[in-house]
Order: sequence, then structure tokens, then C-alpha cells
Amino acid sequence: MENVITADIAVIGGGAAGITAAIEAKQTAPSLNVIIAERLDRTGKKILVTGSGRCNLTNRNISGGDYHGSLPFVMDIIKKTKNTEEFFRSLGVLCSADEEGRVYPYSKSAASVLSALRLKLKSLDIPEICGFKADNIDKTKSGYTIKAEDGRIIKCRRIIAACGGYASPANGTDGAALKMFREMGIKTAKICPAVAPLRVDPASVKGLKGVRVHGKVSAVSGDRVLKTEEGEIQFTENSISGICVFDLAYLFSEYEGKLSVKADLMPEYSEKQLSDILKEIKSGRNECTLEEFLNGLFVKNLAVFIMKRTLNLPLTEPVSKLKNKDLSKIAETIKNLSFKITGCSSWQNAQVTAGGIHAGEIDVSLCLKKEKGIYFAGEILDTDGKCGGYNLEWAWSSGMWAGRNCALSLHDLT
Repeated sequence: MENVITADIAVIGGGAAGITAAIEAKQTAPSLNVIIAERLDRTGKKILVTGSGRCNLTNRNISGGDYHGSLPFVMDIIKKTKNTEEFFRSLGVLCSADEEGRVYPYSKSAASVLSALRLKLKSLDIPEICGFKADNIDKTKSGYTIKAEDGRIIKCRRIIAACGGYASPANGTDGAALKMFREMGIKTAKICPAVAPLRVDPASVKGLKGVRVHGKVSAVSGDRVLKTEEGEIQFTENSISGICVFDLAYLFSEYEGKLSVKADLMPEYSEKQLSDILKEIKSGRNECTLEEFLNGLFVKNLAVFIMKRTLNLPLTEPVSKLKNKDLSKIAETIKNLSFKITGCSSWQNAQVTAGGIHAGEIDVSLCLKKEKGIYFAGEILDTDGKCGGYNLEWAWSSGMWAGRNCALSLHDLT
């Protein structure tokens, strides 16, 4: 095994951002020697699981409000880099979009996306050095020395760190790189799982495991509604989930201990309209039990849960016992089902890391201010987006931007 490897640019991390950064750097300055150093036994493993294996490459409806974190220039970078669909078309990957604007490869296969990226690396003669777990970076007169756990060393003039955050550690992102940079004195924003389920007291969702229902969910702190999303809400024995909930998870970092989620299970109707509907149902079900009252509106588990949450009556009692004030209370529960958030999901279940290298540490080229030879791209930075292609878009765009600027910083010297 070769112990010392030399390069002009070493990209740490062979995921979406790292591969794109390497491609862009080499295309910007073909004379430079660019390599990728990946901690796993192959590059792109996390790409394979994105979009449930279909690889949701980007979204056609992206705006600045879809991203969170300290970086103020996310949209500037996205606008100034090559359109993602055009980029993949240049690699031979045709794309198509669904009604929500989510863009997928025409093959609906993440494996075909990774294959196209690796074919491009091969055509550009960019080596993929795998099993390289970087644990130390030293400054030298001519650039940097990157040391791996197994004793291998990379000597390079520039570094692009695209090594991810903490989310999905099985796919190579376990936070080790962020720890390494923090030990170098680089500031990071508060780190928390994002695009992930939110944990609740198991007693508050007892009986709801496996239930799926369409609705609106709002993140609430005190009397403030922080953000509202709509979609399918899913329940487990100790969490609430679904894409609409995932898109609220980043708020847990800021409002830990003070965050609740309110679910509106019938957003098409006002509370008054719903009360009138319940009166109609009551008139035809007076001889039924309270347990059966909401059958037809919701699946049985959820129907029973709502009745238990609302009324202090045995569910074996007849529907005829319900008074108008009871119907109003049931309507209020359906429109405002509240859960106190006790935590965010584990890193194993999170798709993205909220937090990372703080914006104050880097300039607009994504280069470290205090060390003008280290660039950053992707999830390692303090930026995270909604579920639906937004985070992969940031990976591709920031990778292109860092790769281009890093190459130009050297190209200007040659």
C-alpha cells in the first residue's frame, strides 16, 4: 500500500458534494491533479439511499425560504452554478419531475446516477482513494498533509472538505470530520438531526402506531406558530413522522424543550363546519357506541384515540349521550391535536444534519477565512433544506462552487 499520495487538490469525502467538487475542479483546471479520499470502501454510498433509492436530485420549486442555517448566500451559489438537470444531462442522465417539482433520474435509480458520476471521474482520471479515514490535517510550506487512521498520508496544495455531518452514519457520515475541524479551532453552529421524525412521550401517541393520515402540522412554541406544513402524518410508538414533520425538525435545535406540534387532521374544513358535520353523523348513529362514532372519517385506531383524548366518558356509552358542546370539543381536537416534542430522532434515522461549519468561518467562495487553502461543500456547512431534493441540490451546487473556486485559486498561480 502506498503510504504517501500527492495531489494538487484533495477532496475529503466521496459523496454527492465531494464527487461534484472533484469533477468541477478538474474541468476548471485540467492540468491539476485532483483526488478523492473516501472513508468507506467505495464512494457514493449515501447517494444510493436518497429518494428511497430513486435519487431525488433536486426540486424545480427551490427558493431561499427552503433552506435554514447561518449561510446567507445559498441561493446565490445555486443560481451561479450549472443547473442540476443540465449537469446530469451532460453526464448522460436524463431527468423527469413529478407534480411536486421533485426531480428524479429517468431511470428512477440512484445506482444509475452514481454510475454516471463515477464514469465521469474515470474519464477525467480522478482517482478514488477509499478506506481513507482522515483524522488530522497539518499545514505545511507548500500546502497540507492529511493523515489517515491507517497511516496513509496525502500531501496536497488545497483541500475541499465535503465529508458530511452526523446523519446516516451507516453511510459514512458520523461527525468525525466536524470534530476534526472543531479541534482545529473552527467554529460550528449547534448541531442537531434534521429531516427526521420528532420524538414524543409514548403515552401521548398510545394506540396510534402505524396510523397514517393527511393533515397540516404546525410547529408551535408558546403562542407562536413557527411554521406549517401539509402532507401525510405518520405515527410510531414514540414519534410523529412523515415529510411534513421532517420539514419542521430543524426547529428542534432552536426551541428544544419549548416545541410542540399541532396537527389539523381535516384542514379542508373549519371548526364550525366540522361541528356541523359531526351533528349530521350523530343524527344517524345515536344507537352506536362512542367507539364507533368517528368511523368513516378516520381509521379505527385514530377514531378511538380522538374520542379518548376529548371525552371523559366510557366509549361503550351510546352516541345519543353526546351534547352539542361535546361535538364542539371533538371538532376542536380534530383541528388541534397537540403533541409536546421531547426530542429529535437519532442520527441513524435522520436524513440531514442541521448545523455545521458556521458562515462566519468562510468567505463567499466557501473558503476558510483563516486558512486560505481549505474549502467546504455540502452537508458539513451550516445549511440544511427541506425534504424533496433541496439537500442534494445544495450538495451539487456547493460542490461545483467550491470545486471551481478551489481550482481557480491554484490555476491563477500556474
